[in-house]
Amino acid sequence: MTQIYQPLIALAAISSASWLYLLAFRGRFWLCDQRLSPALDQTLDPWPSIWAIVPARNEASVLPQSLRSLLSQTYPGRFQVMLVDDQSTDGTADVARQTAQVCSAEDALQIITTEPLPTGWSGKLWAVHQGIAQVMQAQHEPLPDYFLLTDADIFHGVDNLKQLVLKAERDRLDLVSLMVLLRCESLWEKLLIPAFVFFFQKLYPFPWVNQPQNAMAAAAGGCILVRRDVLMAVGGIEVIRKALIDDCALGAAIKHHRNPQGNTGRIWLGLTTTTTSLRPYPSLQTIWEMVARTAFTQLSYSVGLLLLSLLGMTLLYAFPPVGLAWGWVMGTSAIALLAGLAWALMTLAYWPTIRLYGLSPLWALTLPLVGLLYTLMTVDSAVRHFQGRGGAWKGRVYATETVK
Repeated sequence: MTQIYQPLIALAAISSASWLYLLAFRGRFWLCDQRLSPALDQTLDPWPSIWAIVPARNEASVLPQSLRSLLSQTYPGRFQVMLVDDQSTDGTADVARQTAQVCSAEDALQIITTEPLPTGWSGKLWAVHQGIAQVMQAQHEPLPDYFLLTDADIFHGVDNLKQLVLKAERDRLDLVSLMVLLRCESLWEKLLIPAFVFFFQKLYPFPWVNQPQNAMAAAAGGCILVRRDVLMAVGGIEVIRKALIDDCALGAAIKHHRNPQGNTGRIWLGLTTTTTSLRPYPSLQTIWEMVARTAFTQLSYSVGLLLLSLLGMTLLYAFPPVGLAWGWVMGTSAIALLAGLAWALMTLAYWPTIRLYGLSPLWALTLPLVGLLYTLMTVDSAVRHFQGRGGAWKGRVYATETVK
């Protein structure tokens, strides 16, 4: 019997050691402590000029809230919004105009409609590219200092733009991005959405992203403030035109670009509770679709990496509760203690993210189940890729390519 238990003891030891490593040596990703300073008493002279680029495809239902939040910013400098209507069929452009009228901000909003989607572009990036091109080609208008790249379903806290600019100017950053607070109201959202943020932070530890000397780069597409001259220097949106995970591709392009002085870009990625996503995920299927769309892309479409990921997810998330139950039933204290330690460390690591979303601490215990579901989503993402259905989004199916 001892020979049977020895492999299980080894697996339990590896699982608990892995969580110790993640807690101590993975950039402290789990602390959720990368936040913008709330201090708004600072001033700039002059305040930089900004154009927000908002791609919108059938977003009429959310624009009365999201667009109004943009047009109501407290930002003291010149700020205008370019809404790019991406072939919508629900009256998106009309709702945008009505919203601007309600805000008495008609002059701050410009609306264009995209040209047909060319081969080799994702729909969102094609829309963003055209919005930026429209701003850059405007006659008798000074070029903006920054672009704010944001989704049409993002509700911006009233001081969000001011905080972003103060951060960028104070720390001399080329890109500042926020992982907005995702909606977390339904049962499935409470179970799976905080974990989505947790896994993203584990994959791209924000403190490492924010260190200029660290090669780790990422961004969150819902809210990105980027210097116009730096964006143009790296080649604009066109350099990431095929990327399904476009936000992280942009973060990497900015951070790894060297300026004429030989310095690489400086980026910052953090969390917020005041700028939020309005996108609902009321069912398991809606969250499944979101994750399966790009999960295999994250693995560079590698079967080998997929198998390693499945092994790692099983060892990190599934084994601790299974090992604890096995050790308890079989009376093998070593397995039970080591597996219980792994589950305890896992719960400790997840708790700050659960607290970020204002949920009961008991939700932190669900990470093994959540890990299983995300593993199945990743497998499904691979299956879709090999069936030619990868990258489907809003009625479009893109070639599953990614930008390195």
